[in-house]
Amino acid sequence: MSFSAEVKEELEKIMPQARHCRLAELAAIAEFGCRIGKAENGEMQITIHSENDAVARKYFTLWKKTFNIGTDVAKALQALKITGDNVGAGKGVDPILIKSSCCKRAYLRGAFLCIGSMSNPEKGYHLEFVCETEKQALQIQETIHSFDIEAKVVRRKKYDVVYLKEGAGIVDLLNVMGAHVSLMNLENLRIEKEMRNSINRQVNCETANITKTVNAASRQLEDIQLIQTHVGLSGLPEHLRDIALVRLAHPESSLQELGGYLSPPVGKSGVNHRLRKLSEIADQIRVKA
Repeated sequence: MSFSAEVKEELEKIMPQARHCRLAELAAIAEFGCRIGKAENGEMQITIHSENDAVARKYFTLWKKTFNIGTDVAKALQALKITGDNVGAGKGVDPILIKSSCCKRAYLRGAFLCIGSMSNPEKGYHLEFVCETEKQALQIQETIHSFDIEAKVVRRKKYDVVYLKEGAGIVDLLNVMGAHVSLMNLENLRIEKEMRNSINRQVNCETANITKTVNAASRQLEDIQLIQTHVGLSGLPEHLRDIALVRLAHPESSLQELGGYLSPPVGKSGVNHRLRKLSEIADQIRVKA
């Protein structure tokens, strides 16, 4: 099962206690996951068109808990603020139904069940709502913004898509919708991912430092061997001759380690200074050659 499907399975099981919250979630499902029209006998009917079984199960559970089983569809639509003017118009849910914070949470839950999706967090962070109209998208964006969560809208072919690409924002939205188990699973994946990235950065940094040290030591050995071949080391000042001999004897040692082999010991900067002097002498030999 995909991570997105796991989130929807968890959201399906959340049942609002307050009737006004159930109305908000029902209105969202009616807006994004249903077709509303007249049957052959002229009566109003609601048809669920979502391919997600969780939407159908959640819709019928909400309906049963919110209305009497024999409630006329037309009366139920009145409770959901759905009239002939906005049936299938894609104008979004009536703002009156989602004025309070708890109802906004329920609305986002219903919207995600119908038109929401989320990428595998192991590969990247991306959550989106694919809307048929701009008004629907702007209403979802505004509702998400009311919880201080950043969400953007982009036009994709014939759809308006509300999306979040930041892991922290997606975590906050899962919390708003009540998907706490999915939130914890996502947080665990984020921690594992950040740890792997941190370890990789550390390994890459250490590898780069080792490579730098090896390359520098190789150049230093080349300079010393050049001096030894052309003029000999005996003619060098004592402090340069000593460091040259130590480097030849310890080709893989760091500057700090080289300084410890000298008597008296010399610090890292002092060793580096002496090796630079040897490099200058080697460059002069190359110029003359």
